[in-house]
Amino acid sequence: MAKNTSSSAFRKIDVDQYNEDNYKEDDCGESQSPPVGPDEKEIINFINQYPFNKNTFKNIEALKTVLRNAPISSRNQMVKDAALNVVMQVLLSMKSSQIEEAVNALDRDHLDILMKYIYRGFETPSEGSSGQLLAWHEKVHAVAGVGCIVRVLTDKKRV
Repeated sequence: MAKNTSSSAFRKIDVDQYNEDNYKEDDCGESQSPPVGPDEKEIINFINQYPFNKNTFKNIEALKTVLRNAPISSRNQMVKDAALNVVMQVLLSMKSSQIEEAVNALDRDHLDILMKYIYRGFETPSEGSSGQLLAWHEKVHAVAGVGCIVRVLTDKKRV
């Protein structure tokens, strides 16, 4: 049998702090570092530096550079939109035969970021982009598996 105690120590815990309606995002990482990602000048220099129609190696390096500089932790929507435009330009400029080689050249973190951009590209389709993005999605899924999709859909940090 349980003993009847007059202890009320258990009542000192504020259970309301664990309520999901009172959730507050962590701002500590954002306040310490400025938003990462290419600004408008970097995007223009990037486009001029990598001619997308020359060869596969330049396309893969362009993709790696864009994914490395993705503004994931930024709250500035204009920076994220500008980065999306560059990523979409790189993705749509690659031929279907180059997609598998490009995906195989990326590591797991870059594949997750790429999948985030693919889903973001699905949100705002342009002429002919949906078919190309589906091809990218298929190749990324083949390499990274379902775990990549789950990580992207459950991650709070958006691109």
